[in-house]
Order: sequence, then C-alpha cells, then structure tokens
Amino acid sequence: MIDGILNIYKESGYTSHDVVAKLRGILKQKKIGHTGTLDPQAQGVLPVCLGKATKVCGMLTGDQKEYRAVMRLGVLTDTQDMTGTVLVEREVSCTEQEVRNCAERFVGKQMQLPPMYSAVRVEGKRLYELARQGIEVERERRPVEIFSIHIEEIRLPLVTMTVRCSKGTYIRTLCHDIGQALGCGGCMDSLLRTASGSFVLEKSVRLAEAEEMYRSGRLSEILVPTDQVFGNLPQLILTANGERFVKNGNQIARQFCQGKGKAEDGEQFRVYGTDGNFLAVYRWSSSRSAFVPVKMFL
Repeated sequence: MIDGILNIYKESGYTSHDVVAKLRGILKQKKIGHTGTLDPQAQGVLPVCLGKATKVCGMLTGDQKEYRAVMRLGVLTDTQDMTGTVLVEREVSCTEQEVRNCAERFVGKQMQLPPMYSAVRVEGKRLYELARQGIEVERERRPVEIFSIHIEEIRLPLVTMTVRCSKGTYIRTLCHDIGQALGCGGCMDSLLRTASGSFVLEKSVRLAEAEEMYRSGRLSEILVPTDQVFGNLPQLILTANGERFVKNGNQIARQFCQGKGKAEDGEQFRVYGTDGNFLAVYRWSSSRSAFVPVKMFL
C-alpha cells in the first residue's frame, strides 16, 4: 500500500470525488481520501491522502486556503456562479475605488450563509439535492474568516482577486455578498485554488502526470511523506522501550525519549522510532507528566 500525500491539480469538470475514484483505479488501492471539496468547475490544489496518510484528512481540512477568483458584477444566478441560471442582470455603475473599498470591508471574521447549491446537510439532505428540486430552506449562518482580499485587476464588470480564508468559506457567496453590498449584485465567474495549507499550486500535478509517474515507478518523486504535514512540530525520538509503549498506543514518560528536555503543557511533537520511522503525533501533558497520543500512524 502506498502511504503519503499527492498534491493534485484538480481540473475543471471533475468533482473531488472523481479525483479520488480515478486515483483508486490508477494506484489499485482503496484507502484514499481528499482533504476538502472543490466545486466541479473550480480548479487547483487538492491534497489527496493515500494509505496511512488518510488519518490526516480531517486535520488538513482545517488549513487556511488561498484562491484566485474572478467576480462578475451585475449578474445574480441561482448557484452564485456562472454555471447557474441567470436570475437578474443589472448595470454596473460603481467605480473601481468603490469595488476596492467594499471588498476590504469583508476582511475579518463573519457569519456566512451557505448557498443552496452546496454540500451542507440540513436534516440529513444535501442542500444541492433540495435546490435541484426547487426547494429552498432556511440555513444557519456559519463562522468563517477572510484573512485578506487582494484585488489583482479590475475590468468591470470583472474583478480578479486573491483571497486567503478559513475552511468552510464559500468564495461564490463572498462574490455574491460583495455584489449585493455594491448594489448591483454579483457572482463568481471562475475559481482557482492556489494553496491549501502548505500545499501550493506550483508543486501540484495533474492526474495524467501522476499516472505517468506511477507507471514509470517514479511516484515517490511527487509523494509528500505524511510527517511533512507536521513539519512545524518539534521531533521526539524514542528509545527502544519508548517505541514499544507507543506501538501499544500508550502514554510515554520523558525518560523514554532521547534527550528531550522541557516541554510546555499541550505542546505537540512528531514521534519517531529508533529506525527513524514516523509513528505518531503526541502532546505533553503536565498533569500526567507524560506525552499522550494525539494521532497514531502505525
């Protein structure tokens, strides 16, 4: 079984599920999962976890995201992007400076209303399933954070911008909301995810390239080791006895770690065995005077 993470460039027309399904066929293994859904028409970075690395899927979905989006002002659609049915078209009379000032007001923490055409569940049903039946239901606003919006180019009615945001942020809805605030309406024209956590566009590979690398025996050249995701955490090297404790999922005392000095309460560590193999993520518990497991990768 192959373990690690592939930084896949998801092309337009594929769902995130499609990417996983195709990789299962290419690599001939079932244990594969993606780290955050991209709309079918969207392109860009989609980290895909293989084998033991699937245990970090839930941890990676919380990473910051970066997008390059094109917003079309003066158009409202039922999906909040240009793949949907146009509901209203209005003249765009705002100035470029008004667009910049308005976008800036959306930076920060806020409560965002998920679009009807989304995968959010309400009473067990996906919102897009209800929307396709012509049913609109009340949705709860969800907390998101926009860390920055940088306007790259304005050629009204099109506005190109780079957005850094938290997980769960709908860029379609951001475009819609900015358009509403400007009084002319708006929707998303196109979307490219340029970064998901530490995974960036420049190092992503298309499915066809990943398949070619696999068939030529060179997949390791583009496969990111699981522990690299935790590269910001300090290392913890175990003694032989400490390794036995970890492999049984137990907490470990400081004496079973090679040369480990002071640790702060709650501080997390990458844990390695005597042979250098990545085993787990542990954290120091002051109340227990021991390192306790956070996530195992045995």
